Amino acid sequence: MGNCFSCFKVPPPPDPSTNPPLEKDKEEIMELCGIRQPTQELHRSPLTPEAQVNGNSKGAGIPGFTMVGSDNCGSLHRDKTSRTFYSRIPPLGRSTSGGGDVRGREPSETKLNALFEQYRDISEDAMLAEGIERLCTDLNVSPDEFKVLVLAWRLNAEQMCRFSRAEFVSGCKAMRVDSIRGIQAKLPELVAEVIKDTELFKDLYRFTFRFGLDSESGQRILPSDMAVCLWRIVFSIREPPILSRWLFFLESHPHVRGIPRDTWNMFLNFSEAVGDDLSSYDDTEAWPSLFDDFVEFENDQMNQNISKDKDEIIKQDCN
Repeated sequence: MGNCFSCFKVPPPPDPSTNPPLEKDKEEIMELCGIRQPTQELHRSPLTPEAQVNGNSKGAGIPGFTMVGSDNCGSLHRDKTSRTFYSRIPPLGRSTSGGGDVRGREPSETKLNALFEQYRDISEDAMLAEGIERLCTDLNVSPDEFKVLVLAWRLNAEQMCRFSRAEFVSGCKAMRVDSIRGIQAKLPELVAEVIKDTELFKDLYRFTFRFGLDSESGQRILPSDMAVCLWRIVFSIREPPILSRWLFFLESHPHVRGIPRDTWNMFLNFSEAVGDDLSSYDDTEAWPSLFDDFVEFENDQMNQNISKDKDEIIKQDCN
């Protein structure tokens, strides 16, 4: 150990005749410890090199600060009028880029991949019918609900009952969500946008036809029963007046086995053009022949109803 123990020797007591008064000793000790009386005024320059050493404030008299202790960590408290570089440091957990969700955070691709894994099929890198059904359960929606169709549209899904990893991750990033709660909060906003914007609804409507096709088999015509189901879903929010009669016509004519893309797309214009009673239908326009058959069927139904009403009136008169 050598002479190391000499560090612990107690120095001899000071000579009272040569030392300053006790009150001055206290002030020097308080200054060395970083403690000052609140009423004491210091006139040292706040930007002198001695003002900060190893994170401590040797010059404890910086205007706007009050020294609260010396712990080699520079523990300074700021009053309301002080301005330092600390005020320019952004809070932790927040982004200064202005992007991301409502909290300014970018969607996490890692979280999206982990979320996708919860619903991924064991034999394929995609969500299939069972996984999508579980996803809908967690989202508190029904698989045949309009919101799910909107979700598939925003994911740009290639076919029904299948969400690939790329579709799910890129679609959710575009929606700026990366959690079940985020998707739940986003869906009502998307639905409101579609209802308000006719162009968005038209895009969703055209997507629905492609979504219903079996792309793996190269299908180009939508089976009639599938078309009926998709028409009910896509028009569940904005139902045209003739929809129920149109679907009844298709279900009453089993020889109509499929709906081509042109017929699907033009039905949106047709439903808006003919109104409720088909009185404005012009058979000279270039409508698909299936629309002509529908209008003829409706006229026959109307004539039959008129004939039945007349028969009932005649019977009542005879009685």
